[in-house]
Amino acid sequence: MKVIAQIPKENCHVTLFSWNGKYIVKIEQGLLEQTYKINAMDITGESEVYNLIENEAFMQSVRTRFDAMNESLQMAMDIF
Repeated sequence: MKVIAQIPKENCHVTLFSWNGKYIVKIEQGLLEQTYKINAMDITGESEVYNLIENEAFMQSVRTRFDAMNESLQMAMDIF
């Protein structure tokens, strides 16, 4: 797996990989992680992956999902 870029964003960190005909977008926030796989044949080039990361609507949905993930984890951990 080849690291293409590491991009710090507000409240998260994005790492782009190229692997096996796919671009992998890994977004981390604390102990949480979201991973998106994009088939390299579905896009015209690496620049489209960067456009995805710069898309505010997409990144807002990522932040919202992190909030939901954190809430789910906290509720599950309250059992212990």
